[in-house]
Amino acid sequence: MIVTVTPNPSIDRTAELPGPLVRGGVHRVAGIVDQPGGKGVNISRACVAASVPTCAVLPADADGSFVRELEAFGVPCSPVPPAGAMRVNLTLTEPDGTTTKLNTAGAPVSASDLASLADRVMDLPAVWVVLAGSLPPGAPTDWYSVLAAQLRAAGRLVAVDTSDAALEALVAGLTSAGAPSLLKPNAEELAAVAGIDPELLENDPVRVALAARGLVRRGVGAVLATLGGAGAVLVDGTGAWYAEAPATRVVSTVGAGDSSLFGYLRAELRGMSAPERLAEAVAYGSAAAGLPGTTVPTPADLRIDAVRIQELDLPSSTTSIEGAPSWQS
Repeated sequence: MIVTVTPNPSIDRTAELPGPLVRGGVHRVAGIVDQPGGKGVNISRACVAASVPTCAVLPADADGSFVRELEAFGVPCSPVPPAGAMRVNLTLTEPDGTTTKLNTAGAPVSASDLASLADRVMDLPAVWVVLAGSLPPGAPTDWYSVLAAQLRAAGRLVAVDTSDAALEALVAGLTSAGAPSLLKPNAEELAAVAGIDPELLENDPVRVALAARGLVRRGVGAVLATLGGAGAVLVDGTGAWYAEAPATRVVSTVGAGDSSLFGYLRAELRGMSAPERLAEAVAYGSAAAGLPGTTVPTPADLRIDAVRIQELDLPSSTTSIEGAPSWQS
């Protein structure tokens, strides 16, 4: 089973614009959709769509509309009492696929709120636990790092998909025993924690792989670096691979990275090789980008045969990335 943890869930409101967004202009919205969201929530929805057992752990009113809607999607939930009202994130999509996101911070949490959430996660049986999304106001930046170490000590596989201070704290506190089994940054996030210029990673899978390799050498089991429409790079202890994404008519990129992470986990649960896990991750992400809002793809939506995999021949261990910190080599 895949247990997902979303400490800062949201109502994802997507407004479809009939033309380009004009700052200061007046727009008549072509359509608007509200969906229960948050990275972990999206992954649990993808699990249900692929008949993979899951449970979504999140702060929410057990009798509220958010949980009821998730249950209507068929998503098993294990809610804990929320600290406050559910936040609303607004996404504006343009006809050419350009996406503008306006995310709110969420309700402030206390130490007891976070302890209840962590206790619930530790009590649930799981093969994989996914810690995903931003942390709510009031949460210590190392909350994911501490919880990941506790889960690893309990024998769980742990995937983490976060950003900003939470990702920085996770990387700063890496140990071989407590490091996540899988880390899924995008190129900008990877550049930030590797201490290098993001432009050095743009359109350069080898540089992406070199940055990811530094994290693997510090204990992370595998790094899946998503590159948007350019595909993704996977690095683990056995090698590095780049997958070019198939051509896709982009409708909304919201949740595409979450779908990529699920694709990797689904393939891993089926015992597939590292290149095959990467191919499924990219196929899932591309399929999600072709769907509206945070709609998750099903296995029938995938075009795995259209994903091209290339094994990367990385420079020797003495090669470092220009401008990287001392550990990044």
